[in-house]
Amino acid sequence: MPDQQFEPKIVGFLCRWCSYTGADLAGTSRIQYPSNIAPIKVMCSGRVDPTFVITAFADGADGVLIAGCHPGDCHYSVGNYKAMRRFPMLAKLLDQFGIERARLRLEWISASEGHLYADLVKSFSEEVRALGPLRWKQRIAPLCESVDIARSQAATV
Repeated sequence: MPDQQFEPKIVGFLCRWCSYTGADLAGTSRIQYPSNIAPIKVMCSGRVDPTFVITAFADGADGVLIAGCHPGDCHYSVGNYKAMRRFPMLAKLLDQFGIERARLRLEWISASEGHLYADLVKSFSEEVRALGPLRWKQRIAPLCESVDIARSQAATV
């Protein structure tokens, strides 16, 4: 498939209390937005482990959205602050894998912001589309080769 025909696959980790409900509002309000996002309901944005994000990319996602309650409105008091603190570390991890930081977003969406959710999915889809397919296996192959070389060298010592 030529890259100009490319339609990105986006995984969205959405807070059950706010962002997922905002996405539901967008749907029930029949607000038009791209269907290329696969929403995953999590109890809190603070519970999104970095391995979830890496696994989403490894399993074929071209972009990952983490969305939670607005700061100060978390149902678990500080969950979104945990997500906020974890995000820069996650961005650095993506750098090590050679993945553009623009493929990952952290956003705050309340239950009443269906329009904001739809606009976010539209803009994020366009940004990821402009980046092109991730092609995880091609990007990660050099890292895997260097690990295999290190393992074989360690085994001979």
